Amino acid sequence: MSFIPGQPVTAVVQRIEICKLRQCDNLILGFSIGGGIDQDPGQNPFSEDKTDKGIYVTRVSKGGPAEAAGLMIGDKIMQVNGWDMTMVTHDQARKRLTKKNEDVVRLLVTRKSLEDAVRNAMV
Repeated sequence: MSFIPGQPVTAVVQRIEICKLRQCDNLILGFSIGGGIDQDPGQNPFSEDKTDKGIYVTRVSKGGPAEAAGLMIGDKIMQVNGWDMTMVTHDQARKRLTKKNEDVVRLLVTRKSLEDAVRNAMV
């Protein structure tokens, strides 16, 4: 995804719908996140220029709801249930994803392979 300060952000996104798995009082998504505006972007292995403070998928549990829905390690989460996730802290992102009253999480994600496919199709 290209980013020029002061210009609109352009991204190729994919919709992913994850049905949370109920285990007693817990709702399981089956993935972990990293990043956020309060985190050091230099530690983000998915940021190409090491300045991206977005929320990224860092782990997907084998056989879990996220894997079944098609979520992949390295996906950048742009929205959760319609909420913008491009300028949130790590804790804000975690809270949006783990709301107890939501059995389904609808994500908009972007991933490098999606952008590469569109770029190659335009050549």
